[in-house]
Amino acid sequence: MPELATRAGTCCTVVLAALALVATGCGRDSGPDLVNGKQLYVGKGTCGSCHALARAGTKGTQGPDLDAAFATARRDGLGQSTIEGVVRGQIGQVRKRSIMPANLVRGDDARDVAAYIAAVAGAGGKDVGALAEVGQPAVSGKAVAAKGGMLEIAANPTGALAFVAAKATAKAGKLELVMPNESPVEHNIAIKGAGTGPVVAAGGTSRFKATLKPGEYTFYCSVPGHEEGGMKGELVVK
Repeated sequence: MPELATRAGTCCTVVLAALALVATGCGRDSGPDLVNGKQLYVGKGTCGSCHALARAGTKGTQGPDLDAAFATARRDGLGQSTIEGVVRGQIGQVRKRSIMPANLVRGDDARDVAAYIAAVAGAGGKDVGALAEVGQPAVSGKAVAAKGGMLEIAANPTGALAFVAAKATAKAGKLELVMPNESPVEHNIAIKGAGTGPVVAAGGTSRFKATLKPGEYTFYCSVPGHEEGGMKGELVVK
């Protein structure tokens, strides 16, 4: 979502349009579901892969930092419902030539995402209860061992910025790095100073070959913002 919240308090027409969407586009009678909103924000990689938002644990750099953007708006007196309207408007009305897809989420899902962002962006603190459990990727603490000269470490399939394991081991010499990607987010696998595999979409496999000496290496995803978001690990070569 690279166009979200460049300056929340400066787009009056967007605010009005967004508020109209809020008033007319809700499909459920109850209030927004913040847990669903956070799951969509982090779980599918739709927003968090591009935007930093501390409470969601995302550190994307392709789009604006939502905490920075909306902290100013809050200080200027914008209420939560207005911020929600701004986000809803920018989800549905993406600017031309933006890399953000229009209507990335729709209907009640869009409402839930906007409500979650409006509730936490620039507000400080930490999520609690059910919200705190959302978006925590299952990362194994056990090291993955290379077999037959091949080290396979998959991308986390949930869309979180993580591999399925954060540690790996291999013997010195020729090694093929293989990363199956079942995530909805494009990823690759690389080793600092040793090589980089191609970026692949869901269903693809990133792979490359390297010759490694004994030592400690960092494997990571080289897509901008992904390593910073936590998609990295330690490879020990003996």
